[in-house]
Order: sequence, then C-alpha cells, then structure tokens
Amino acid sequence: MADEGTGEGTGDLAAENDALGLALAAEHAAVWGYGVVGAALAAGDRGAATGAEAAHRDVRDSVITLLAQRSVEPPGAEGAYALPFPVLSPVDAAALAVVLEDGTAAAWVRVLDQAAERSTRQLAVEALAGAEVRAVGWRAAAGQTPVTSALPGLPPQ
Repeated sequence: MADEGTGEGTGDLAAENDALGLALAAEHAAVWGYGVVGAALAAGDRGAATGAEAAHRDVRDSVITLLAQRSVEPPGAEGAYALPFPVLSPVDAAALAVVLEDGTAAAWVRVLDQAAERSTRQLAVEALAGAEVRAVGWRAAAGQTPVTSALPGLPPQ
C-alpha cells in the first residue's frame, strides 16, 4: 500500500510503466474508434461521440506526457484498428462505443493493479470512472442491459 506521506507505493515503477503503455494503446484505439462511432451517427447525435473522443485524447496526452517525463518511449497509435463487428447503424455505433469504453476500463484496472505512485492511481481512477460513465450512456443507446457495471474493467462474474 502507499506510504501516505510520500505518495510512493511499494510497487515496481517498471511494471507501472508497462501497464501505462497498455492503457495508452487502449486510449489510441478509443480515439480512432470514436471516429467510426461518429461516422455512423446522425450529425445531430455526434455530441457524445465527440466529447468521448476528446476525453480519450486528453487522457492519452496525459499518459504520453507522463511516460516522456520518465524517459519511457510511449507506444504509438496504429494506422487503423480491426473492428469487432460491422458498424452499420447508430445502434452498432453505440455498441462499438461500449467496446471502446470497456477496453479502456480494463486497461486502467491493470494500471491500478500495477501502480507504484499515488498520482498514477489517481489518473487511473479518474480514467476508469470516466470510461464507465460514458459506457453507461452508450449501453443505454445500444439497448444493452444492465447499463451499469458493478466492477468496471473487470470480467463479468
């Protein structure tokens, strides 16, 4: 557990950096994926996708900065990503958004597990919470139930 005075935990910084790299890869995929989500929505319905993409860009940029400060080469984005299913309708777009949010949530849970520093845990909790809040709205739009997850980022029990 973290030493409340210094903000440093007993974890391994290398493991934390590896987990941050995986979270960054998930954020890259989410930024790309929200382009697909937005393209499948009517122009008037793109606000949530635009906002989610911006949120993922902000988190992505924070992780890139953090890794650069640690002299760790951040993983770059892929040119494109394979979609888990065809996105042909607004419902498909919402379902893809759920996949994106669930993917980033799982990556941030891993960061929480590997975090050595308090500031990293704080970043992970904020990113995880944001992903679940967005996922709730997308699950509702996709007609998925339940719309909430008791343990975001963890496999269903």
